[in-house]
Amino acid sequence: MTTSIPDTPTFIPPNNSLTHDGWSNEDEATATCFCGKVQIVFPLKSPGLANTFLCNCTDCRKVTASMFATNFTTRDSHTRFSRGEDHLTLFVQDQTTTTGKNMINGFCKTCGTLMYRKSEGFEGMKFLRVGTVDDFKLHDTVLKPQHEQFVGCRVGWWSGVDDAKKYEKMME
Repeated sequence: MTTSIPDTPTFIPPNNSLTHDGWSNEDEATATCFCGKVQIVFPLKSPGLANTFLCNCTDCRKVTASMFATNFTTRDSHTRFSRGEDHLTLFVQDQTTTTGKNMINGFCKTCGTLMYRKSEGFEGMKFLRVGTVDDFKLHDTVLKPQHEQFVGCRVGWWSGVDDAKKYEKMME
């Protein structure tokens, strides 16, 4: 089943999560895990929304079970849980990150959705996954990756994000 995106200001597919209560407005939106037990409210504007990027590194590939990860960075001071923070399993490790610093991964205990990552190298920030965002219109607009990192690690069949600034390693 495919979902076509209608020409409306927002679009939250009816099968987006099991709770069907995601939302967005001019300033904020929600990201919800698949089962709906965890929901994060995040900013859509600076200074709370720091950047949007696609990462081809091996760490992102493995943790997302995909060939790349589409991410956006938010400031902790502008990001909050509407529910389910206590329903996360935190997995911390430093062996696969390029910086050697701890990366904290927050997964839903029920469905396993990766809701965010935090790095000791980027204090006060969360890396959220675009795929968890409830309003699909935001995927092509506000959250479209502006940067692409680890381009040398890209799979051969992927040519990258048009118009995104490219980095051989992690962007500074």
